[in-house]
Amino acid sequence: MNGLRSPAGPREFILLMSILMSVVAISIDAMLPALGIIGIDLGATHANQAQYIISFIFAGMAIGQLINGPLSDALGRKKILYSCLCLYILGSMICVLATDITTMLVGRFIQGLGVSGPYISIMSIIRDRYSGREMAKIMSLVMTIFIMVPVIAPAIGQGILAVANWRYIFGFYLLYSTIVGIWMYLRLEETLKPNDRVPFRIQTLSSGIKAVFTNKTTLCYTLALSCIFGALIGNLNSIQQVFHSKYQVGDMFAVYFGLQALAFGFASFMNAKLVEKLGMRNLCLFATGFLVVIAFVFIICSMLIGAPFWLYFSFGALLFFSVGILFGNLNSVALEPMGQIAGLASAIIGATSSLIGITLGTIIGQQYSGSLTPIMLGFLILGSAAFIIIKIEQNSH
Repeated sequence: MNGLRSPAGPREFILLMSILMSVVAISIDAMLPALGIIGIDLGATHANQAQYIISFIFAGMAIGQLINGPLSDALGRKKILYSCLCLYILGSMICVLATDITTMLVGRFIQGLGVSGPYISIMSIIRDRYSGREMAKIMSLVMTIFIMVPVIAPAIGQGILAVANWRYIFGFYLLYSTIVGIWMYLRLEETLKPNDRVPFRIQTLSSGIKAVFTNKTTLCYTLALSCIFGALIGNLNSIQQVFHSKYQVGDMFAVYFGLQALAFGFASFMNAKLVEKLGMRNLCLFATGFLVVIAFVFIICSMLIGAPFWLYFSFGALLFFSVGILFGNLNSVALEPMGQIAGLASAIIGATSSLIGITLGTIIGQQYSGSLTPIMLGFLILGSAAFIIIKIEQNSH
């Protein structure tokens, strides 16, 4: 047992961090193929109501980040991870047993509170254990492994649906999180030393919020991130209906979504090289401009020739690529001025951008009625807003 309880070596540590982070993506992407079926089984009053199953886990994550970020600095990383995994398991159990849409949404919100722990803690754990170039290398390797999760997660959900009903997807979540929790208990040591802990105070949180909202760079890039996140959520909320109802791809949904997700992963992989050439600020401006152009061209093309599947799939992959470039860079620029409160600021930025993005994305998703126009207008309008915000911030220097 002493051997099992020894700290994980570098390779195992990278894999464990990747698996912990993957709980977030799997919780969203694995159940996408079942979204329509769940809505029907739970008595959704209209097709778009099932979209809330996506929105509510993001809402739980947003609020959870704001709570768990400061608490992990005060109590230690593992206590927060254990607590959040327990919340996640509780939420998954509620979803398994749900007999109506309201109960399902309660379960998904609790799941969101749960996944916020790994989401907010992983960067802190890596920062506790490594520094400088070594930290950047470890984080890059973790992200490289994590990138594959959105590609394979829908296939997992599709595979479960092929042999069982949708409730077994949430049963898979229960099993997956339990295994991750046991692995973490046996092999992950507490990385935050008692002397480095910061007591949780409301005053600290309020001063952090004030610092974020009074710094022009941080505020502008947080708002730009909110716009991009809103467009992405609008797309994710509707994507199952688009593939299944509009294009009737059937079991190929997992394949097509996985291929689009590869564009997101490829963007993350390419980002390091692009940042060296263009810089984060210029890359943010370029990627938002590219996103706007792509959405505009799609709208024009759909007016002229309709929206054949190849056109939607191609433009969808390009939009995923743009978003993949933007997420990391917008976050990084927003955090640049925050210095000593980077951990707390990260939680506040994440919570703010998530809450605004969820609101905007839910509004976009609820407009879906068989036409792709609301989704593409979402990218066009919110992408344009992000571009203008970034340009205003850059011109102020």
